[in-house]
Amino acid sequence: MASTTIVQITRFDLEKLQAPTAASITDVKELASYNWIKAVTPTIAVPGSPALWSPPRGPCKVKKDSGLIYIAQNAARHPDSPLEPLFRALYIADPSFDIRAVDVLTDRNNIRKLLSFVDGATSGKPLEAFTIEIEMAKNTAIFCCSETKMHEYIGPGEFRGFGHEFEKAFGGLKFIVRHETDGYTVEDAALSKALASMTLSPRDETFFVKPPGSKMNIKRQGQLVPRDSTLEIKTRASHRPLVISEVASQIWVSQTPKIVRAYHTKGLFTEPRVEDVTAEIKAWESRNQRNLKKLAALIKEIRNVVQDCGGKAVVRYNPFGAKLVVKKVEDGKKALPEDLYAKWEEDEGDSQSTSEQNTGK
Repeated sequence: MASTTIVQITRFDLEKLQAPTAASITDVKELASYNWIKAVTPTIAVPGSPALWSPPRGPCKVKKDSGLIYIAQNAARHPDSPLEPLFRALYIADPSFDIRAVDVLTDRNNIRKLLSFVDGATSGKPLEAFTIEIEMAKNTAIFCCSETKMHEYIGPGEFRGFGHEFEKAFGGLKFIVRHETDGYTVEDAALSKALASMTLSPRDETFFVKPPGSKMNIKRQGQLVPRDSTLEIKTRASHRPLVISEVASQIWVSQTPKIVRAYHTKGLFTEPRVEDVTAEIKAWESRNQRNLKKLAALIKEIRNVVQDCGGKAVVRYNPFGAKLVVKKVEDGKKALPEDLYAKWEEDEGDSQSTSEQNTGK
């Protein structure tokens, strides 16, 4: 993949970018969702469903994390096009969705990494090197995270914790943000029973769809869960209390309203509870306006630079240089299958009845 450096951005340069008067996430709407199904061929269930939050009563002993752990599940399961399942799910949920109205399409983690760059050393944790591949489709910037490791295997003799076993108009831009949801809660008993009874087994092939030209299978199954019922699960040793500021950026980007802070002593968890942190995240947004304005300005700048350089680039951060380097890409594979690029070419009012979906904001 031939590339040429076109722009370098330091934290000092952020001060010179034109920032919005306010930076907040508004008009949030869940667009679509999906689950990965274990199968030989990459297969998703649309809309699928996150797990229903139903913890055991009282203390619970959990074994330590082990086995295969996904770091970048979409890339690991579908390396040809990690973003394809987002689009497949989206157009199943809304065949007439106008993708041309979207300014930025990205995974949550890309926004968090850029915010960490803006934040600098104030987060208390050094920022590791990262790469974001960016492709322009008309006026939509597609951000695709480039992970060096997509999964890892935790052997029986290793200890990594217990977390895996326990389980918007921003700055004048319109985003679709894909993110993983740990679970959901329901207060309606009938809805809870109905959703909990749904299965995600790949055995029943009655409602399978295979989009033309795609290497994916799609199973029409599940039910879209309202965003206001979703939650994020965080596990911690009891002697290390988790404060909201440590996870606020993650929850803010996806606008997840609830959190579970699950504490354990050597794997013995006390009974956790669900907390609504909407007000706390809004307060965090207000306190962090300076950095969030810089983040909005940075994303706009990156988008404009990529547009001006031909529509394909990579953004790299190296901690030794403490700067973002934007490189123009002369070749390299496309982010999406060819049929999905046609969505940017459709006339106003056209509707599409093909197959697609994911969680967007």
